[in-house]
Amino acid sequence: MKQKVAVLGPGSWGTALAQVLAENGHEVKIWGNHPAQIDEINTYHTNRHYLPDLKIPESIQGCKEIEEAIEGADAVLFVVPTKAIRIVARQFNEAVKNKPVVIHASKGLEQDTHKRISEVLAEEITEENRQGIVVLSGPSHAEEVAVHDITTITAASKDEDLAKYVQTLFMNQYLRIYTNTDVVGVEMGAALKNIIALGAGALHGLSYGDDAKAAIMTRGLAEISRLGVAMGANPLTFIGLSGVGDLIVTCTSVHSRNWRAGNLLGKGHNLDEVLDNMGMIVEGVSTTKAAKELAETIGVQMPITETIYKVLYEGKDVRQACTELMLREGTFENEFTLE
Repeated sequence: MKQKVAVLGPGSWGTALAQVLAENGHEVKIWGNHPAQIDEINTYHTNRHYLPDLKIPESIQGCKEIEEAIEGADAVLFVVPTKAIRIVARQFNEAVKNKPVVIHASKGLEQDTHKRISEVLAEEITEENRQGIVVLSGPSHAEEVAVHDITTITAASKDEDLAKYVQTLFMNQYLRIYTNTDVVGVEMGAALKNIIALGAGALHGLSYGDDAKAAIMTRGLAEISRLGVAMGANPLTFIGLSGVGDLIVTCTSVHSRNWRAGNLLGKGHNLDEVLDNMGMIVEGVSTTKAAKELAETIGVQMPITETIYKVLYEGKDVRQACTELMLREGTFENEFTLE
């Protein structure tokens, strides 16, 4: 059934998901706060800064005002950077006139509060202004979804019916959606894998090989699982799409901003140079700080995250940081038991 969907955030992932929705026959409006970008979408049906080779379906309407984008929407998809989630949610809550399904496809933890994105949305959007909240996440690159590469991701919600609604909304011959009720696990996996991808990129920049790549991904998954389970996640989520799946795709691809940023760090660039070079948000940088602080607060050991934090925020030499990480006191591989 044709639905009206508003996409808030015309970055690469927001644009790719808007294309999916339009190709699935839905009425799609996309909102952004850069007027020139919206003009480009409406006039030329392109978004060259984010997806230079994509011709956007002409049925997608760009909107400069959030009120116009969300008017009468059955579902509203948030795809803005983590740091902007709270302010955009407030704008939405003030402007919305009906009760749409709220979906988010962003990946990160809020600074200072260390809250997951669905928690921020639940705080800022009153219950009378939303049917519920669904997380859309998993191993995906906008560049590949845009050209119809086969991709599988997860729609997670405490309300299984809403997860199935989002599954139906997005699923087609190249994008397969699975449902999940473990919102905590899906969001934690999505956020924390960006930290490990920074490390994987740094190892590549230092010219380390496949053994090192396997080591950081495997031990990184152990850290993600430890913190996620401590937050109440189902441990099985981390061997699924939002855990090991998202970790693989983010730690091994040049499409990954976090991997590319880590690669530049490994080659000797400082953080300011890296961020200037990227020209886009690198979620793993802020997530590293939030995750380190959260882990310290609840007493979870995350040595890889702590090491990456020292490189990012304390200026520690990357190669020396790797050496110190390797020379830590020996431990048992399975540090904790999952009940």
